[in-house]
Formats: sequence, structure tokens, C-alpha cells
Amino acid sequence: MVVGDASVEIDVLVIGGGPGGYVAAIRAAQLGKSVLLVEKDQLGGVCLNRGCIPSKALISAAHQYESMHRSSSIGISAEGVKVDFAKVQEWKNGIIQKMTGDRGIGALIRKNKIELFRGEAMFINEHEARVFNDNETARYKFNHCIIATGSRPIELKAFPFGGRVLSSTEALELREIPKSMIVIGGGYIGIELGQTYAKFGTKVTVLEGSDSILPGFEKELSQLVARNLKNAGVEVFTEAMAQGCEKTDSDVTVTFTVKGEEKKVTADYVLVTVGRRPNTDGELGLDLINLEMGERGLIKIGDQCQTSIPHIYAIGDIVPGPALAHKASYEGKVAAEAIAGLPSVIDYKCIPAVVFSDPEIASVGLTEAEAKKAGYNVAVGKFPYVANGRALSMNSAEGFVKLVGDKETGLLLGAQIVGSEASNLIAEMGLAIEMGATVEDVALTIHAHPTLGEMVMEAADVALGHPIHI
Repeated sequence: MVVGDASVEIDVLVIGGGPGGYVAAIRAAQLGKSVLLVEKDQLGGVCLNRGCIPSKALISAAHQYESMHRSSSIGISAEGVKVDFAKVQEWKNGIIQKMTGDRGIGALIRKNKIELFRGEAMFINEHEARVFNDNETARYKFNHCIIATGSRPIELKAFPFGGRVLSSTEALELREIPKSMIVIGGGYIGIELGQTYAKFGTKVTVLEGSDSILPGFEKELSQLVARNLKNAGVEVFTEAMAQGCEKTDSDVTVTFTVKGEEKKVTADYVLVTVGRRPNTDGELGLDLINLEMGERGLIKIGDQCQTSIPHIYAIGDIVPGPALAHKASYEGKVAAEAIAGLPSVIDYKCIPAVVFSDPEIASVGLTEAEAKKAGYNVAVGKFPYVANGRALSMNSAEGFVKLVGDKETGLLLGAQIVGSEASNLIAEMGLAIEMGATVEDVALTIHAHPTLGEMVMEAADVALGHPIHI
């Protein structure tokens, strides 16, 4: 590390080592570029350390715990089943370490000969940046830069984080299962974490401002999750507006209104999940280089992720679009390839959206409503889990697969799935749309029996007008 005013030259500076940044760094290195990756926290970013991976570990543990209590219908029962939550957290943290440590992303960084600086970066001008931490500082001159600084939970003025007011980060680190919890925000983060703790035995109350939970998904999908929440004893208030809270050493009371009527609820903790804010403020120094910004602190980009300064790129949660790890990784590859002179451009047509609720929800492409609004003459095929042998043998007969096609061209436009393994089933649909497959192509693809994947084929048959098993 060179300290002082002299600049070290580098081909590509990547700021942020999350799913967008580290993937961009690896791809740029593969394409022959010298790369400096700057990460102030842990490799893997929010996703691997405080988001996607730890939450899915807790979801898996909660599901297994619940299954041990609900298997009597298939002749299996257990007594004295207990949760050692400290052990659950230890297991979860072990997964994180495997993925982000020296044998995980760290090994990939070394393998691709990427220089890693653990600290922060601040732009000096359009071609130089200062990197620094508590012990050292250096100045780098870069030919290209990829900004991938991610996002953080939005903090409400009436619910400042701390003590018994949690963000998703603190909710994933609790050392014991709370007796009760209030969740402000019924989007995917709130529902995933709220349902997880409910399965562990927490009394959960959800406050959602819109008229249904998971407002980004069709109601025919989210209503199955709502039903399971009700069965688990979760109380859901829709069209609810949280007003404020009163904290004590042992609990917190939230005041909220529902259609003008004031209500109060008290719990051990309140979890605030109302969205995420892009990390484009602070000491990054974007104002020093006059980078063009858009709404809500997002950076405007072109079709190769380039910003208003052509040799500086931006990806992930700091650019418009859904704040999804797989979108960030995709954009990271596009940006790195564009820097290397390849004709790669972003195409968001097939970004899948998944909620790891119970049952799971997954969607890709256009919904039926979106397709109709776009002017398509729509053909819809819907096949229920209850008519699938594999689903029945898994004791998971709740849900359906829905395909949306264009009657004029036969093209598959979109797919929505709610039910067991929806998160895995949606990948086939994304590939089909990406490849320009027709609904008939899907129907003619032989699917192994007995599998959940057969439902995709069966739904295509329904859309074509010749269903077999319903």
C-alpha cells in the first residue's frame, strides 16, 4: 500500500464488495483488468451477512421446527421438541462465515488476483479516489470505476432504531426468541421475518399501509400467505399507519391508525421494514464529481450501467429497479464487460422476484394484469399443487402455477407460482421467457415424473386448452 499523495494506477476501482461489487470485480479481472476492490465491512455485503443468507437460514430452521409439530397426519409425531436459539444463531453464523470467509468469497478474490482494501473510498475527482481506514490511506488513479455501495434499512423519524426498535439487521441477530413482536411493513422482508418468528412461537402483529400484504404481488398469490399467517396466529392490520411508539426497559407500545381509528399494541420488540435507502450519501464524495442523480438518492445509468460520467458505472441498490442481489450481480457482469469493450447491455425482462414466505411466492415476466395493460390478448394457464402427485407426497398441496401467454404469437410472457419450492421452479420460466419460448414449447417439454416441475407443463396444457390432469 502506497501512502501519501502519489497515485497508484489501476484499471478498475470497484467500491463495495456485495453481490454486485465482488461479482463485477471478478468479471473485470477475468477480462484482463487490474482491479482494486474496496469494502468497508464484510465481503458479501448486506445479502450474505445481514440479509438474504442469514434470513433464509432462520427461515429453514423455523420451517423444520414447525414440521416436527405438524407431521401427525403422515404418522410422525415428536415430543419435547425445543429450540436452542443460541445454537440456531451459531449455525446461521457458520453459514455466513463459510460463504464470506477465506474459503468463500475471500478465496475467489485471491484466485482472480484482485487487490482488496478493507476500508472506505472517496472520490477526489473524476479519475482519482482516496481509500482509507483507521490505519492507512492511499490515492488511486483509475481508468474506470464501478460504484456498488448497496443500501441500508430506512429509518422512520417516529421509530428511530435502537433498543427495542429493530431493523432487519438486529432482528436477524436476536439472541432469544421474543414472546411478541410488531412488524411495521408487510412487504417481503417484514413477512419473511415475521412469519419466521411466528413459527418459533412469537406472537406477531403486522402493520401494512396498503390494502394487502406483499403489495408488489397479485392478491391471488399473497392471499395464500395471508391465510397461513392467520393460521399461525399472526394478526395483520392492512391500511394501517404507524404513528409512534413508547419504549420501556421491557417492551414497546406502538400507536397506529386503521381508517382513522386509533389503536395500540404492545410487544417485546418492533421491527421496522419499510424499505431500503441507497448508500449514495456520506463520505463517498459523489457531489465532488457532479454525478447526475435521480429520485430518492438513486444514480441515473444507461443501458451498460454507465453514469453521466462515461467511465464511471453504478450497479445494484443505488440504481433504479428492484433492490435484489441477483439484479446487482447481473448488472456487475454487464458493467465489467462494457468496460472491457464487450457489447453487453442490461435487459430486465426476466428478473425473478421471490418471497421466501410460507407458501413461497415467485414471479417472472409479466403478470396477467400487466400483460392486459400492455395490450396483449392474454391466454392464461393455471394448475393447482393439489393435482400434482409429488406435491401430495410432500404433504405440500397448497398453491398453484400460473402461466401468462400471448394468444397471437403463442409467446410465454410471464409466470407466477405460489407453493412449495416456488423459488426453484421459477428459474425454468425465466429461461423460457429469455429464450423466446412459446407456451406450446413448455407444454411439449417432457418433465420428469413425479416432480413439482410437471406443474409447469400442466399449466401450459391448460393455457393451450387441453388440460390433462384437471
